[in-house]
Amino acid sequence: MAVDRTPVLKRCRSLDLDPVFLGIDKKSNRQSKRANRKMSQYALQLREKQKAKFIYGVLEKPFRNYYNKAERMKGQTGDNLMITLERRLDNVIFRLGLARTRMEARQIVDHRHILVNGKIVNIPSYLVSVGDVIEVKESAKDSQRYKDVLEVTGGRIIPAWLSLDQENLKGEVTALPQRSEIDVPVDEMLIVGLYSK
Repeated sequence: MAVDRTPVLKRCRSLDLDPVFLGIDKKSNRQSKRANRKMSQYALQLREKQKAKFIYGVLEKPFRNYYNKAERMKGQTGDNLMITLERRLDNVIFRLGLARTRMEARQIVDHRHILVNGKIVNIPSYLVSVGDVIEVKESAKDSQRYKDVLEVTGGRIIPAWLSLDQENLKGEVTALPQRSEIDVPVDEMLIVGLYSK
């Protein structure tokens, strides 16, 4: 499996991204060396694509597949792309506050701690649908890990398209997300412009 071992804060600096969107509370004191440099249209488009890939933890080939899928759906391609990325199981667990970061959410799914509609799902890229119930399996609910996670993520705002039963570590997808509800700082129209060349 391909793994990006670049330090997270360094990558955030290069993409001009606030680490808060990754669930990380640290701040970098260094300034990006490229801050004053004028960027071409292509460079801007590429940076937006890299930013989206980095935030959601998706590699190039799956990201391209998400784009192709979004293109075939009704509506605007850019909005469809962001909504599809937001529906990933690892992202939903992060949004529910059952993990501190999307990377941790991915690991929780990989370790078979998550049930979707009563069945174990260990595929982080699984796309949830309206009405899906996502919960931590019974044997893992009492572990110290989830107590620690809930302590950190307790103040996190849960999106309107999800509902959470914090007591039972259970959430439900009540609706599909709208682009206006996705707080990710990505200009998806630049990504569309990049891929439509």
